[in-house]
Amino acid sequence: MADEERKIEEIEEEDEERKPTTEDLEEMILRHDVNGFRELFINTPDIDIAEAANDLEPKDLIWVFRAVESKYTAGFYDELNQEAKENLVKALTDKELVQLINAQSVDDVTDTISEMPANLASRVLKAADKDMRRDINQLLNYKDDTAGSIMTTEYLEFRDTTTVDDAIDEIRKRGKDAETIYTLFIKNAKREFVGTVDLDDLIWAKKSQKLSEIMNRDVVSCSTSTDQEEVGQLFRRYDLNALAVLNEDDRLVGIITIDDAVDVMTQESSEDIAKMSGVVSAETPYMEMSAWKNAKQCIPWIVILLVLGTFTTMVLNRLESQQIFTALPILIAFIPTLMDTSGNAGGQTTGLMIRGLALNSFGPKQTGKILFKEFRSALIVGGCVAAFAFIWITMEQFTGIVDLGLVVETSGATHDYSGFTIWNGLVWTEGFPLHAITNSALVSVTMFAAIVASKSIGTLLPMGASAIKKDPALLSQPLLTTVMDVTTLLVYFAIACLFFPAFA
Repeated sequence: MADEERKIEEIEEEDEERKPTTEDLEEMILRHDVNGFRELFINTPDIDIAEAANDLEPKDLIWVFRAVESKYTAGFYDELNQEAKENLVKALTDKELVQLINAQSVDDVTDTISEMPANLASRVLKAADKDMRRDINQLLNYKDDTAGSIMTTEYLEFRDTTTVDDAIDEIRKRGKDAETIYTLFIKNAKREFVGTVDLDDLIWAKKSQKLSEIMNRDVVSCSTSTDQEEVGQLFRRYDLNALAVLNEDDRLVGIITIDDAVDVMTQESSEDIAKMSGVVSAETPYMEMSAWKNAKQCIPWIVILLVLGTFTTMVLNRLESQQIFTALPILIAFIPTLMDTSGNAGGQTTGLMIRGLALNSFGPKQTGKILFKEFRSALIVGGCVAAFAFIWITMEQFTGIVDLGLVVETSGATHDYSGFTIWNGLVWTEGFPLHAITNSALVSVTMFAAIVASKSIGTLLPMGASAIKKDPALLSQPLLTTVMDVTTLLVYFAIACLFFPAFA
């Protein structure tokens, strides 16, 4: 087992060593090593070269595209960051730009120019051939984050009456320009989408068979207006390699391939994580983001949470003036622990709910069932944590980590337990163990109640947001923090009054 792990580590180290660095590329450019670049493009994934090339000076990057044939650099261009792409569009001649753009896939060019300034986008469109320009304009008309905006129009479509032999010949002719050849899309005489044929079924079929005889009729499809998150869910649910995109007349207008679906799922997951953290999600990669833009994402929710924290401050201000907290000031010391623990418990549940809703594992209609399940789980979690908290808080008081200080007896007498620890033996003084254990029990019972309430609220908030068609990730986390802080304080005060009725 150790030998296998060592081999895996060695392979990973070799992979890291094979990745070119910016310094490697600069050295090759300095030597004008055109053959070296060709070999690099043949043997190295485009993404690895692009990561190193993003930090090149614009003049050096332009040299690469002018020195190396477009058949090597076509896929490489798509992997560059937006700034590098724009620098190239500005610097390349019209002829060079025509060669570069027409070597790209339509959907990749569309994604690129959708983020470019108008003057650069216009130059790219001018460089594209007539068919590509038409397809780009079509894709740009679709609403952002829909199937229409992420689909490609470069696919292989056949009539259902086409024979297997003819289809294979056509793949040989047009396959290189298609986004995928592993799934063929079939239409009938009315140009309606009727099914798909997988490449392996095509190869094993008889040459004289018609595609209608071997095609899959129970296919999954979506419309151009389908949300991209739902598209990702379709790929995940049905293990698709490609998905047909239909217009309002149920005619095929494009396809989405698995590589684009993976990008969508990654983007949606990143957005959910950002929203749960109280950050506005941004499409710009972190390393390309300025400090100001990064700060702008964080400021709004921090300010909102600050305002929402007013409710917590107001409740805490009222409780601190209550007799029970003035008579037993040590109780205030446990408030942060209680609030943090309840918030963490609720946050765990909220995360599970948001993830489940995103994956369509359940929906708002199952709220009752989910809530009952989480309630039972909360009882177990709360019981275990409360038991540990009782032991831990008792230990804190006996060891002097938390000082009992002044304690007002019910008769009005005041006892000073300051500095009492197990190390100096004073904790065995009459009255100390009773007060310490009572405090531990109070905090433990409060913690149990707060965890049960927090996990229940952590379930209801995302489910409720989903029921009213709002983003669960955006609404749940900030609301949970505020609601649970206030709830925990009120529960703590109520239980404290039960434990010490003389000060209620």
